[in-house]
Amino acid sequence: MQTWLSKFIHRKRRRVCVSLVRTYQEISSASVDELWQKVVDLADVSWHPLFKSTNVPSGLVPKPGLIFQAFTRLSPIPIRIFVERVNPRELLSIRVLAIPGIEERLTYRIESTVCGSYLSYSVTLRGWLSPIIWSFSRPYADKVARALISAVEDTTEKTVSHRKSISDQCFDF
Repeated sequence: MQTWLSKFIHRKRRRVCVSLVRTYQEISSASVDELWQKVVDLADVSWHPLFKSTNVPSGLVPKPGLIFQAFTRLSPIPIRIFVERVNPRELLSIRVLAIPGIEERLTYRIESTVCGSYLSYSVTLRGWLSPIIWSFSRPYADKVARALISAVEDTTEKTVSHRKSISDQCFDF
């Protein structure tokens, strides 16, 4: 389900500042812990539509103030990424500082509901280049929340089927 929140144009000292906000929401049968482990794995770049790798070691737990670099699919120039807020098992907020004229904030929220786990992925683009960047990243951003959910659910299914096959091979007396 896609929700269009807002599009604002501000005039500041003869400059136009555009702000685009888009939120994607998905429900999963996986647990909150499993979703959280996938979202906070910063070495796995499935949490951003245009990144192909980062310099974060696998297993590093994100903390507020952590700065690291990522490489995009479009250019070999590294981009600085700043972890703003972390509420364990609830919220992860990341700010991407690519080039002057564009600022991107990604927010992941995870909640437990009666129907399953709820993942909300918000993208906020600010700056005069945001409409251009949005035109490139929108087709990929539409798929991020669904891809995170399906990756977690696929891992869960493989683990359950592996446990089931081991228990089927053992004799129960």
